[in-house]
Amino acid sequence: MPADFALTNLTNHFLIAMPGLQDEIFSRSVVYVCEHSQRGALGLVINKPCDIDMKRLFEKVELPMCRADLSNTPVFLGGPVQTERGFVLHEATFADADKPAESVYASTMVIPGGLEMTTSKDVLEAISIGAGPRKVLVSLGYAAWGEGQLESEISENSWLTVAASNSVIFDTPVAQRYEQALLLLGLELWMLSPDAGHA
Repeated sequence: MPADFALTNLTNHFLIAMPGLQDEIFSRSVVYVCEHSQRGALGLVINKPCDIDMKRLFEKVELPMCRADLSNTPVFLGGPVQTERGFVLHEATFADADKPAESVYASTMVIPGGLEMTTSKDVLEAISIGAGPRKVLVSLGYAAWGEGQLESEISENSWLTVAASNSVIFDTPVAQRYEQALLLLGLELWMLSPDAGHA
């Protein structure tokens, strides 16, 4: 693996599954990479809805749902790790100029150049009373790769990578997110071979 490839930081990028990736969770998936370092990577699948919506999730955690805009939004299967735990991907709470020293929520990862991911219940409590971030994606579980694992999968032609687009995450219908992510690379599904090519 070339040294410069090993140092490529894919934080705030999409991983787009190649057709040859047949894993049950990752087949035809788009993963938003929240963190990528030499130690590994962490991301959330943004196009695999679970069988519950936000209204049902809020009932399960015994919170009211006062955001009509989110009630029928699906909850997503973010990945195979900690599937009983919620992860809330949302737009930045404050613009950079207004950002306080402490995060508004108890446990928030600020994603450089991108969004924020909160794992504490206080963000759900804010949403439940009609406040909180305007644009959110809630997932159960996340995807994780150990040191060098993601780089290895990319070199094996399992994933395409492209800078993430908030509109694909928040504004694109779920069924179209895979194709829209490919379009960010100027590609369409028919252009991709399901076979890994090694010339």
